[in-house]
Amino acid sequence: MRLFVALVPPAEAVDELWGATERLRGQARPGLRWTRPEQWHLTLAFLAEVDDPTRADLCTRLERVAARAAPLSLELGAGGRFGDRVLWARVRGDTDRLRKLAASVRAAARRVKLPVEDRPYRPHLTLARANGTADLRPAVTGLANFEGSPWTASELHLVRSRLAAGPGRTSLYDSVERWPLSAER
Repeated sequence: MRLFVALVPPAEAVDELWGATERLRGQARPGLRWTRPEQWHLTLAFLAEVDDPTRADLCTRLERVAARAAPLSLELGAGGRFGDRVLWARVRGDTDRLRKLAASVRAAARRVKLPVEDRPYRPHLTLARANGTADLRPAVTGLANFEGSPWTASELHLVRSRLAAGPGRTSLYDSVERWPLSAER
């Protein structure tokens, strides 16, 4: 299975951000593909292909990571971009603790011999992907004043990614395991 580990914002936070992007989505932007709001998440670690025995070991370790982490107070905010490829929403709140959680998740993956990207964690929620020809600056400007309401991230999700059949071949995400963030603050 192709897997990643993530936090999933509640429906209220998703609805708020989806509403803030409505005007932007209504504007013609060739080369820009919006992600579906029901699939929005904060990725902590990409794991690629994972076999069943490794997944079982990983799940044991992720359960421990979640048990040692307290729920996080987060909010979604203004837009940003990674070059001309990805439009995203900023994540604010307990971002230091979020970075530590991402580091613990990555360490758990390394302990079961899964390759994990070795780059700084940048908390964000991907809104759209571009083919490199779209100018994302107007969309970033359009989201400059967005300030979402605070929400609590209380579960760690192990998510399967698979390609949908048919034209466009978008990715579909399903939580295959989840664990409560249960440590006291």
